[in-house]
Amino acid sequence: MKIPNDAFVVVADGRKMLFFRNEGDSEYPQLELERKRKQDNPPNREQKTDEAGRSFSSAGPGRSKMDETDFHQLEEDRFAEETADLLYKRAHKGDFEKLIIVAPPKTLGELRKNYHQEVKDRLIGEIDKDLTGHTIEDIEKILKTAD
Repeated sequence: MKIPNDAFVVVADGRKMLFFRNEGDSEYPQLELERKRKQDNPPNREQKTDEAGRSFSSAGPGRSKMDETDFHQLEEDRFAEETADLLYKRAHKGDFEKLIIVAPPKTLGELRKNYHQEVKDRLIGEIDKDLTGHTIEDIEKILKTAD
């Protein structure tokens, strides 16, 4: 993947977002960290208070367990929505012309649901990988070899 000079690169997952700017060129990217945000999101077992409820039916089988809410996933989805909103605000201000998003598939799906048209118009690439735990040098190498 070619990363143009001054392209905005967002590496995110459901808990962490990294905003980079390519200070290099498309052949030799040099990502500079502009912003980093991490959200504390403990596992679901630490966020819930009770077990899922049960429903009783007068017809058919007597009991069924209700689906349990995954608070951890809800928080990750909300964080992706906030990231998409922040991208819209920055696009609207003219902070970037070209955008590349790197996120795991589930987070990428949540981001896509919340992209504003101004963000879509600037989007030049998406990579479905979780790179938030990688070094900047590793991210640059992976981006260069991505299709």
